[in-house]
Amino acid sequence: MLRTLILIGLTYLFMHLHATGDISKYINMKYSFISYSAIYILGMFTLISIYFLMKEDQHNHEQCGDDCGHSHEENTWWKKVLTYGIFIIPILTGLFLPIATLDSNIVEKKGFYFPVYDEGDPNSLHQFLQPDTSVYYGQEGYEDLMSKSLKKLVKKDTLELNEDNYLSDLEAIYNYPGQFIGREVKITGFSYNTNELAENQKFLFRFGIIHCIADSGVFGMLVELPEGVKPKNDQWLTVSGKLETIYYQPFKKTIPYLKVTSWETISSPKDPYVYRQY
Repeated sequence: MLRTLILIGLTYLFMHLHATGDISKYINMKYSFISYSAIYILGMFTLISIYFLMKEDQHNHEQCGDDCGHSHEENTWWKKVLTYGIFIIPILTGLFLPIATLDSNIVEKKGFYFPVYDEGDPNSLHQFLQPDTSVYYGQEGYEDLMSKSLKKLVKKDTLELNEDNYLSDLEAIYNYPGQFIGREVKITGFSYNTNELAENQKFLFRFGIIHCIADSGVFGMLVELPEGVKPKNDQWLTVSGKLETIYYQPFKKTIPYLKVTSWETISSPKDPYVYRQY
């Protein structure tokens, strides 16, 4: 009975996540077909389990001989708790705990640290600021991917980083900053401040998902705002300006930054996350 209830719970959990749209908080929707497939597979196993449950004849092992074909091995209580708990806990947390939207508090808790600029940890998958998909390709494949992105972008006078191209175009900008100096760029994100920044400087971020929440990161760029503009952390902005480069001492590296010429405060988008498109 408990196994059947677990199957029903798992099937309903995946259906609920898709019906509410919350599945996008966990995976890149490019791979949504996998979770859709899981619904059908779990549904099929659920029906099979219900069928056998209904046919069960309340077999009594105490009256069963040694050759009855049933296993008489007794599981200890802790084995049952561990086995069923692995499935029950995700169901309960997925259905009854609210889904938290990642924001600047995550950056604060992890510390303002960007492993992508740490030469001692070049293979870190915890990405910040600069998208980097090189770990998913061979060197030749990655160079070819970036070359295609660059050819597409150099033809544009104005670059608008939106939900469809945010991560891919941002990655190209970080790989070839010199190609975009003086170019008009429009970007949307939430404001984040740190003590290392000048008074009129902020980071503008969006949380991005490359494949799933496990490889998510906070991506964006440094912006220089007009005098007197002082957004608070997590204030969403859409800004436009000229792209420049600056040597940022905490990273010991030259990074692109946006010298803002126009800006507006906006409400948080319905889906605050962005996803890597290929």
